[in-house]
Amino acid sequence: MTQALQDGLPAPVRALAEADFSAVAQAFGAAGFAVAEPADGIVTIRRPGTVLPAVLLSVGVHGDETGPIELTAYLLDALAREPQALAVDLMVCVGSIGAIRAGRRFIDADLNRMFRAERGSLAGTAEAARADEMIAATAAFFADAGPERWHLDLHTAIRASHYPTFAIVPELIATPARERLIGWLGEAGIGAVILNRETAGTYSFHTAEHHGAAGSTVELGRIGTLGRNDLAQFAAASAALDRLLRGQPSLPAGQQPHLFRVAQNILKLSDGFTMAFGKETQNFTRLKQGDEIARDGDTVYTVQHPEEFVVFPNPDVRIGLRAGMMVVRLD
Repeated sequence: MTQALQDGLPAPVRALAEADFSAVAQAFGAAGFAVAEPADGIVTIRRPGTVLPAVLLSVGVHGDETGPIELTAYLLDALAREPQALAVDLMVCVGSIGAIRAGRRFIDADLNRMFRAERGSLAGTAEAARADEMIAATAAFFADAGPERWHLDLHTAIRASHYPTFAIVPELIATPARERLIGWLGEAGIGAVILNRETAGTYSFHTAEHHGAAGSTVELGRIGTLGRNDLAQFAAASAALDRLLRGQPSLPAGQQPHLFRVAQNILKLSDGFTMAFGKETQNFTRLKQGDEIARDGDTVYTVQHPEEFVVFPNPDVRIGLRAGMMVVRLD
């Protein structure tokens, strides 16, 4: 983030991009809330003596995905001006602080692959240390939380998509909470939901698996420059999130998301890994049974179902990580 751009940002956006919660903490603290900052770029806001829904919002897990930072900054700023309107216990986490400052996706490695016990050669990276801070703060936040737990990990996609907004939802979430989450995602204008049985080391899968949260990785349109994002693309999500934080009734979704399930994860096993299509391929591009997806030495990945759709194709990931996922449609 250049100094000129930083100086031109609205104050709430600049503060959140710099992981500065001082104004927010002061406003809620003065209103009688219990406010803590357990680590750099993380704030928790609780109403003492009550059991409320617990909501974790995370942004900037990838440093170049700046739209959710702007969206969240304006929501926080509005709530800080009328703190009694906050109807949940709230944790806000700014993920890759160093990468945001540098205007990069990450410093050493993808933070959203670090929420796992085994990190192999990535154990010494800056992102591994940051994930440990986030894991500890998350555990403390949910330790005394009531049964209603949310985690919305807000992202924007690198490439174009047949569904401009979509979400990944861990299938292990208890059915009532998962259905409530999918309903909220429809209210937020999300076009597709992918049910995922296996972790890829993501933050939202971690909170679902270890803390019983209704967690989701939410892709809100395309990557943009901080301060220059088209906020119109986030309007439905911003409004739904505002209602959630204020405890207001949900509005009927205009259209429920189309449902998909992960059919296979495409893992990069060696430097010889190649995909049968370019990494610029749109998310949810359709392939038919028997089509080659990728090959890696003697391993050849092909479409196993009558049709599968490719999501997150990226041959440039590190060895051992997911280079793409193939999904099948359920509805």
